[in-house]
Amino acid sequence: MKQCFRLFVFLALAWLVSHGQAYGISEVTIGSKAFTESVILGEILVCLAEDSGAHPVRRLELGGTRLVWDALVKGDIDIYPEYTGTIKEEIMGGKGMHDDNGVRMFLARHGVRMTGPLGFNNNYALGMKREVAKSLGIERISQLSSHPELTFGFSNEFMDRADGWPGLRSRYRLSQKKVFGMDHDLAYRGLQDGSVDVIDLYTTDAEIDSYGLQTLGDDRHYFPVYTAVLLYRAELEDRAPALVAAFKRLEGRISDVDMIKMNEHAKIEKAAEARVASDFLAERFSLGRQAVHGTITGNILRRTQEHLRLVLVSLVAAILISIPLGIVAQKKAGLGQIILSVVGIIQTIPSLALLVFMIPILGIGGPPAVAALFLYSLLPIVRNTCTALRAIPSSLRESAEALGLSPWARLRLIELPMASREILAGIKISAVINVGTATLGGLVGAGGYGQPILAGIRLDDVGLILQGAVPAACLALLVQGVFEVAELAFVPKGLRLKRSV
Repeated sequence: MKQCFRLFVFLALAWLVSHGQAYGISEVTIGSKAFTESVILGEILVCLAEDSGAHPVRRLELGGTRLVWDALVKGDIDIYPEYTGTIKEEIMGGKGMHDDNGVRMFLARHGVRMTGPLGFNNNYALGMKREVAKSLGIERISQLSSHPELTFGFSNEFMDRADGWPGLRSRYRLSQKKVFGMDHDLAYRGLQDGSVDVIDLYTTDAEIDSYGLQTLGDDRHYFPVYTAVLLYRAELEDRAPALVAAFKRLEGRISDVDMIKMNEHAKIEKAAEARVASDFLAERFSLGRQAVHGTITGNILRRTQEHLRLVLVSLVAAILISIPLGIVAQKKAGLGQIILSVVGIIQTIPSLALLVFMIPILGIGGPPAVAALFLYSLLPIVRNTCTALRAIPSSLRESAEALGLSPWARLRLIELPMASREILAGIKISAVINVGTATLGGLVGAGGYGQPILAGIRLDDVGLILQGAVPAACLALLVQGVFEVAELAFVPKGLRLKRSV
């Protein structure tokens, strides 16, 4: 026994030593926003981290500025690409300190540091189809005020940013009423099919040339300069100085032309961002690392594992909490009404909003996704449990009492078995809801089927969308089948026969 124990201790220590490098001081979590250029830059950082011997953890496609910035400040990520104009106008709120020293002082107060410029600017601009702009004689933003009939389709973040639509409308006195928020990549498609006339552009977008767009001149100098930089946690310099030095090799090495070509490679030619990143580093820094591309089957299996983890953890937690809550709701009428009202209100909160509410509390990744799925799972199980117990005939309860059974024995031997079919139906409803809602986990870096769906929307790649949508639909059908089989084990035979009659 002692030898076995020693062998176990030795193996455990060996495992810790072998994994210490991967999970110790050299681990770095790399984030990005949910647009192609930011993902490419994130993949470049991943390549540099691996080349320096570190263990990079991807948290790419996380969403908008505030979400990624908050993740950096909280320590959920260690580094991500950003733009000086966004730092000054959105993160700092546009209030003074617009020189580099002021920006660095502001960042330092939040435990964040900034690299030098990477070498390119990605400025905001407004754009139209070239033939439409020419027919209306529009070359500058100020000329849009003479065309209130035009429809604007702006990215959702631009609609509310400090340097976005509200300030632009005021500066140029624009009176357009048909102004809609939408995904940035979908706005390009809306421009192509004529559903919108004007959209916001990133000046390094590959679609500007490929779609034949006219960039409108900012003749009242509303937009600041958006120079690309990297923001990283200050403690990273002490924890992994070689890693920070590797990231700083990018300073001044990515030109506007370089970035446009990389965006074009990913968006127009449909190359994977990891491949785009490795090709750039091979050309510019002679790094021989080749991007590893998984097979479609391998990617689906990996996403399935991530998706099942989200669904199973949240569902098991919901079952353990919801069934007791349903029992209490049936036993205590007044308290039961409060319980059902609370879980009912939770169910009315939009799933995306509920997910975002969890982020300040739990950070990014799996925890906020699991918490949101857990809350969404409560109502069907609580309601079905309570309703099924209330439906048990009072004569059966009285007979059980007459036999001298304790309340616990009555619940365990009579009430719960009789209510099992409806309880199981509530669990099945929650499980199916979870399978679909868990796709939103891709927005916070939780993985699952949402990741390829979001990437497919961003890249206009139907194949990627199907890699997430089809397995999700199949998993939902599989879940229903599993619960049909589970009924054979958990529902008394007499109740199953009664339903089939």
